[in-house]
Amino acid sequence: MYRMFAWRWSLLVLALLAGPADAAIIAGRNYTALADWASANGLRLRRAGSGDHFIATNRTQRLVFDKDSRMVEVNGVNVALSFPIAVDKGAGYISQLDLIKSISPLISAPAGVARKITTICLDPGHGGKDTGNRAFGRSEKTYTLLLAAELQRQLQAAGFTVFLTRSQDDFLKLPARPEMANRRKADLFVSLHFNGAPVDPARVDGVETYCITPVGASSSNAQGEGANHGPVMANGVERKSLLLAYQVHKALVRGYGADDRGVRRARFAVLRDAEMPAILVESGYLSNPVEARKIFDPNCRRQIAAAIVKGIVNYQKLTGAPPAAQPAPPKVTSRKTSTPKAAGKKHQ
Repeated sequence: MYRMFAWRWSLLVLALLAGPADAAIIAGRNYTALADWASANGLRLRRAGSGDHFIATNRTQRLVFDKDSRMVEVNGVNVALSFPIAVDKGAGYISQLDLIKSISPLISAPAGVARKITTICLDPGHGGKDTGNRAFGRSEKTYTLLLAAELQRQLQAAGFTVFLTRSQDDFLKLPARPEMANRRKADLFVSLHFNGAPVDPARVDGVETYCITPVGASSSNAQGEGANHGPVMANGVERKSLLLAYQVHKALVRGYGADDRGVRRARFAVLRDAEMPAILVESGYLSNPVEARKIFDPNCRRQIAAAIVKGIVNYQKLTGAPPAAQPAPPKVTSRKTSTPKAAGKKHQ
């Protein structure tokens, strides 16, 4: 009861902070005029194209809203909304829930006390009897583990402490994965996957990045998440999870060059039960022949890992202190007296 009261109170406070608004009830939900919201937040709003597109800009932000769409473009990156943009008498409207839960965390300074990020839990999806998606004679479980190992190496080089939920072809029940991250006090949880399209697979490609669905909203992908639409553990870090998903997704789209299928919402078990900011990354479609070749290529997996690292580092800059620098390895001198021959083999 207390958690539900606190959630409703936070919605009221944040709605008041959003500035003056021309409120409307659309399909039984509270909506706010985009023009009023933009004006209250220092953005200039204009209509574009046929009049069904609304673009809000200032010196640092650019948001593009489309009529009847549940996807908004935030600084060049697609982000899923909980409810579609509405247009009435030529004016655009956005749900108040989306202003608070989908827009504010991405264009406002992070709230709360900064926390140093030191430990990251990587979760290679599937494993053992759970093969994940299968295509071209290969299994998703194999490549999530290979990507996790490469990502672990790069994150450790950047100064983070990293552990994996599985380091070999083991089957883990879904609740065990976030539970391991909770028990070991990880600061971030990143679940790694590759997608699959059952219909027209050669035409479906791109990356998707998921974080927890807001309370009271429907998910972008409801497969396997159950019927729980109330508060869950992960809602306590929901804003930071969205910001983490956005930064990682932006780095994948821009750095790795993948097609942008958007930052999306789901109540997957690995996201519901995590006590820290948590995301699930679908780094391409195993079912797509072009993307599959990239997934199978170690060089491309290094690029995917590098993009995820960049996203995490960018998130860290916004929310916490940098990780401690790793000590430089000792220099090897050429003097014969400095290192016995047997030990010298370690440097070969």
